[in-house]
Amino acid sequence: MSLIKGYNKLSFYIGNFSKYAVPDRICKSVLLRELDRLSEEERRMLDDRVGYYIRLKEGARIDEGKAVAVGDFKYPFGEKHKFSAYFFDLYESVRCFAPEKRFHYLFGDVDFETDLPTFVKSRPIVPGETNSVVCKLNKVRHFRFVDDKRTFRAKKNMLVFRNEVRKQPQRTRLLEMYCGHPMCDVGQINRDGYEMRPEHVKPYMSIRNQLEYKFVACIEGHDVATNLKWVMSSNSLAVMPRPKIESWFMEGRLVGGYHYVEVEDDYSDLVEKMDYYISHPSEAEKILRHAHEYVDMFRNETLERCIQYKVVQRYFEQTERPSFASGGVFV
Repeated sequence: MSLIKGYNKLSFYIGNFSKYAVPDRICKSVLLRELDRLSEEERRMLDDRVGYYIRLKEGARIDEGKAVAVGDFKYPFGEKHKFSAYFFDLYESVRCFAPEKRFHYLFGDVDFETDLPTFVKSRPIVPGETNSVVCKLNKVRHFRFVDDKRTFRAKKNMLVFRNEVRKQPQRTRLLEMYCGHPMCDVGQINRDGYEMRPEHVKPYMSIRNQLEYKFVACIEGHDVATNLKWVMSSNSLAVMPRPKIESWFMEGRLVGGYHYVEVEDDYSDLVEKMDYYISHPSEAEKILRHAHEYVDMFRNETLERCIQYKVVQRYFEQTERPSFASGGVFV
């Protein structure tokens, strides 16, 4: 199960299948109680984030022939590619609604705009309306935070990057420019990449070891940069071009120079930016404080569940075709 590689698979399946066996009405009852207990501040945050995740185009409607019914959305035991983490994360919310309600979903890395209103993990960062409705999917892999005891000033004056590189020109460009540079420890951990160069291959490096560096490159792959969340929770600076894809982390709201160190798409100013923050550690620490404040929005698990529930609820409200009751009243 590559989707949950590096995690305790046994506890993952025990936990999720235990919840899967709980009756839907009980799960919905628990969620509604959690909603009722939200503070006014939490409700304001909920409304704001729901409005960000779902911005459907006027008149957006599902395709009845292609959509799946809530009652038919079951764990795909017989399929080879189960997308287990994605399934359980979406099922947690949609199971709270009537079995006849229908929806579209697309699992995996999504870097394009969907034609139909669709639940996705990621979408292009665009202003205004979009058919791609972001949900918190594959959170076991993407939403990891760290407790970093080492201060920024105590870290190495270098940038680190370790990731798989497969037909991802933005990652390949970083390796071509800075592999072997005295201020950069960058490399790919896979040996089967597209046009792979042996000198770019470096040993796997744990998160703990990466946190010894002042700067961590967070470079988008097939969609978002997976490591961005744990880097922004640490005392190392996230370094990246302005993001082009967003997820539940709302990368479109991140501000360069405020939440992270923004570099040009071609990385031409990378060393210059590193030199600046090495020489101005107080400025770096301001960015770290802002990054930590941003990450804190996603630490309240109860609020996170409530937000996703309301995203799904709004999806059904906006995509169902109205019907006329007697007297011409919509029902």
